Amino acid sequence: MFWGGLPHQMVDTSDDAFYFVAHLPLIHFFRLRLPATLHDRLIHGATLVTTSEDGSDAANFDRWSSYMRHGDAARADHAINELLLRIERVRFEQFAMVGANGHDASASTGGDPQGFANIASICDYIADNFRNDIDSVDIAASVDIHPKYAMSIFKKSTGMTINEYVNLLRLSYAQALLMQDDVNVLHVAMESGFGSLSAFNKTFRKLAGMSPSDFRRDCRTRPDLADFRPAGEAAQPH
Repeated sequence: MFWGGLPHQMVDTSDDAFYFVAHLPLIHFFRLRLPATLHDRLIHGATLVTTSEDGSDAANFDRWSSYMRHGDAARADHAINELLLRIERVRFEQFAMVGANGHDASASTGGDPQGFANIASICDYIADNFRNDIDSVDIAASVDIHPKYAMSIFKKSTGMTINEYVNLLRLSYAQALLMQDDVNVLHVAMESGFGSLSAFNKTFRKLAGMSPSDFRRDCRTRPDLADFRPAGEAAQPH
């Protein structure tokens, strides 16, 4: 498992390798119940590698893929929750953190080790500070480069602007908070780094296509798998 916000690519594999990829949206990354140290090292560019094999993983990936493509919200939720549990289980197995003490410049797709090092440092700074009041000037200053150069290399490497990346982290963090019970929308806005409720609502609508309140209501009214029973089966009294 690795942080997809950094430039990356497959550089080598064996002829008999099976390659499964699951893209985990940021909202669910923030839901992961991992030790804080693992969470922090992942968001700073380390890769979590498990050395324990599970014979059911291939079948699980097939099922998760089928559920996600089915079009049914309950199946999609079930697949996501199973995937999160599978990732969380890694902490109880043998695992290693690769690249935890720095970024591998050879992974740069642009052939510019210094440029990649700058991107990595920018992502590190944003990961540490996206919940604070920061802008492209602050971010560039943290790497000691000009803001226009920072914005240029970041856009070229990631396909998005620095501000878009900051807002994506803030939005995903806010969505994870909104999925919790009894959470105040204003508190979520401030806790996520938006600075004001109006900025939060505007950005949330732009990126998520709905208001924060509508998102929270949809999460709470989404059908639970426990509510689905075969025809003729009655609920058991409690």
